[in-house]
Amino acid sequence: PSALAELREVDDAGRACVPYVDFEGGDPLRCCLRAVAPGERVALVSYAPLRRWAAANGAEPGAYDEQGPVFIHAAPCEGPAPARDGYPYSRAGALRTVRRYNAQGRIIGGRLLEIPEDETRGFDAAFEEAFADPEVALVHVRAVEYGCFHFEVRRDAGTGADV
Repeated sequence: PSALAELREVDDAGRACVPYVDFEGGDPLRCCLRAVAPGERVALVSYAPLRRWAAANGAEPGAYDEQGPVFIHAAPCEGPAPARDGYPYSRAGALRTVRRYNAQGRIIGGRLLEIPEDETRGFDAAFEEAFADPEVALVHVRAVEYGCFHFEVRRDAGTGADV
C-alpha cells in the first residue's frame, strides 16, 4: 500500500501519475492482481521493485536496478483477493522472464518460461530450479513483450523456504 500511494503521486522514474479511463480493459493490474475491467480508471507507471527491495535489505543492485511499466488503479483499491489459486497473470502460452537475484541485488541467472497448460506446475518448477541455488534471494517475473513487472518470489531468510 505505501509503494502504491507513492506511485500514484510520482512513479519510480520521477514522472507524475497520469490516470486515464481504460475503455477496453484486460491489462494486468499490479495493485490487486487481476485484469482491468472496461471503464476502470487506471494509470501506467514506472516501478522499480528491485530498488525498493534493495533499500529495505541493505543491498546495492547498481546497474541491475531495472524499472518497468505496471498498471495500477488510479485510486486505492481493495488489493488482492485474500484467497486465490495459482500465480498472478498466468496464461498458458504467455512468455515470461524469470530473473534470479542474489542478496546484493545482482542478477545471477534467469530463464525464459513459456507458461505451460498446467500453469502452476510450470511456475513451481521454475522457482524450484531458481531456489536450488542457495545464492538466490529473490526471483522477478516479467512479461517478455512489454517488460511489465508481474510479481516476485523471495527466499525466507529465516527458514530458507520460498515465500
